[in-house]
Amino acid sequence: MPNAARRSERSRQAILESALALLHESGYADLTIEAIAARAGVGKQTIYRWWSGRGAVVLDALVEQAGASEPPPLPDTGDLEADLRPVIRAIVAELADPRLSATTRALTVEALTSETFAEQVRDRLLRPQLGTIVARLRSAREAGDLRADADLDQAVELLIGPMYHRWMLRTGPLTEAYADGLLDLALAALRR
Repeated sequence: MPNAARRSERSRQAILESALALLHESGYADLTIEAIAARAGVGKQTIYRWWSGRGAVVLDALVEQAGASEPPPLPDTGDLEADLRPVIRAIVAELADPRLSATTRALTVEALTSETFAEQVRDRLLRPQLGTIVARLRSAREAGDLRADADLDQAVELLIGPMYHRWMLRTGPLTEAYADGLLDLALAALRR
């Protein structure tokens, strides 16, 4: 007798892999449950049994792609600016990439229309990533490099928020120079 749990896990993996492959091939706007099901070799009802819609499938696929464990900590070389610069540049580069940006925009729209989905995106995708920045800022504050009264959650928003504002409203280019300038301004406000 076949093992149902193993078959379910194979189906789940096939669905998540299919969703990511289709996402990269045609983008989020053209992604459908029907296409995911066909590519994964399962029925639509199997997908709807486990997920509420394509946004939930994509979120699980992205979380799984990022790794089930916590993201690795940021380096702590003693030079906060040098440790944060590649992270800030990478976020800006991801937002500037049209293909990656389309998925982020679609998930953002879904998060704006569903409080439950917004909580899942925040807790499963954003918080673990942003937590690594908070940890690095905490280390810098403990070393005396940042103001003792700096609210670290606000500090992360000061670093990350302007990028998303520029990206969402398309108010200017997302470049390395922009990332570097943002980091310089934020650190000027946060340093002792």
